[in-house]
Amino acid sequence: MEEARAFWSDQAAAAKWRLDISGARRLATRAGLRRLGRTDDDLADRIADAFTELRRSEYRLYPDALATVDALRAQGVKLALVTNGASAMQRPKIARFDLEHRFDHIQIEGEFGQGKPELAVYRHALERIGCDACDAWMVGDNYEWEVVAPQKLGMCGIWYNPFDVELPPHATRPTRVIKRLSELVE
Repeated sequence: MEEARAFWSDQAAAAKWRLDISGARRLATRAGLRRLGRTDDDLADRIADAFTELRRSEYRLYPDALATVDALRAQGVKLALVTNGASAMQRPKIARFDLEHRFDHIQIEGEFGQGKPELAVYRHALERIGCDACDAWMVGDNYEWEVVAPQKLGMCGIWYNPFDVELPPHATRPTRVIKRLSELVE
C-alpha cells in the first residue's frame, strides 16, 4: 500500500496512469515486492492482474444511486456523468449499470483528453448541459475532484462522505456533505 500511495501521489504521473490502471497496478506491485526483497515481475504482474479482475467483479453502485439519479432527472435536472479513466474501462461500467440514458452528457477522461481535477473538464461538462457554474452541483466521493476543483469555478461542491472521513482543519469546506445520495432529493 505504501508503494501504491507513493505511486499515485505524483499528480502528473497519476493523470497519465489513470488511463492504464492495470499497468499502474503492475508497476506499484512490482515496487512493493522489491521493497520486500523479492524481485519477481511475473509474480507481481499476476498479483496485480488478479486484483484488477477482482476489483472489476466487485464494482457496485451505491445503493440509492439509480433512484436518486432518476428522481433528479424526473425533476428536470440536467445531469452529466464525469469520470476519469480510460474509455475501455469506463464504458463497460456505464453499460453494465444502465447509465447511458440517465444522463444528458457523459464525459470520460480517455475520450475527452483530460480528467478531473483539470478545470477544463468541468467547463466542458457545464457547456454540454447548458448550465452556468453558479447553478451547478458537482457531487462525488473524491474531495479534491468533487469539492475543491469545482468550487474554483463557482460550482457547489457536494461531498459524498458515507464513511465520515475527517477533513484537514484548514481545508476548503464543501458546500454540503451527504452520507446518502438520496439526501440530494429529500
